[in-house]
This record gives sequence, structure tokens and C-alpha cells, in this order.
Amino acid sequence: MVDVLGGRRLVTREGAVVEAEAALQNKVVALYFAAGRCGISRDFTPLLCDFYTALVGQARRPAPFEVVFVSADRSAQEMRNFMRQQHGAWLALPFHDPYRHELKRRYHITAIPRLLILKQNGEVITSKGRKQIRERGLACFQNWVEAAADVFQNFSG
Repeated sequence: MVDVLGGRRLVTREGAVVEAEAALQNKVVALYFAAGRCGISRDFTPLLCDFYTALVGQARRPAPFEVVFVSADRSAQEMRNFMRQQHGAWLALPFHDPYRHELKRRYHITAIPRLLILKQNGEVITSKGRKQIRERGLACFQNWVEAAADVFQNFSG
């Protein structure tokens, strides 16, 4: 993810700061464009939380997967509230980082919520992550890994 988030700092739900390169290295990364005021976002976020927890938090062998929340909230406080109330233990681009807007332009985000699944080089595996999780559950992760096979040769879900 050096091409996309290299050199950036991300924040956890608790407010801790982490370096993007270290946190995202050798992982399938989901960019989650959403907002707390959006009913569809509030509906999907618990499902994403369960998906993330099953893959990363509760697995005997955590999957090489990370979510980065890109807020479309109107304020930093609105973003923090949404993260505290509904989010999983994933990462977020800080609200005041103007790169949020660049990512929306780069990936042509015109509506939220949107869950993009990316390879390490920033190439889109799918722009339909939300639909795939709803329809296929955990099974879709293996497809994402296979699409990014150049990085994940030794992972078998």
C-alpha cells in the first residue's frame, strides 16, 4: 500500500497513531468510505465489523486483511462518534488529513457507503466489497487473496 497510503499516519478507534506502511504491509486492504449520518453505512458497518472480527480478531491464524475507514462525516467529532459506536478494531485516515478527498477522487467515490478491496499497489480487486460480503460472507475473502496472489502465495483461508 506504499503507492496509496505510504508515509501516512492512520488512527485506531481509540485514537492511537500508527504508520500506514507497517500496519498495511502484505495485507489485502479495504478502503471503507462511509459516514455515521448515513443510514446505509450504519446498517452495513456491523456486518463489516463481524466480517473483520471473524477474519482477524477471532481467527487462530489472523488473515492478512485490514480495513481503513475514509470518513465522509461532517466533523471530526461525528467521525469519532461513529468509530466508537460501531466500528471494529480497524484503522482510519484522520479526519483532518486532506488526502481523504484525494482518495475519493482517485477511486471515483460518488456515493457512500463504498468498500473497495485493494492490492498492495493500490489496484482495485473489487469495488463491490459491500455486496460481496453481504452475499458471500467470509468466502469472498479467499477470492480477494487469489486476486492478489502475487503477495499472498502462502495464505490459504
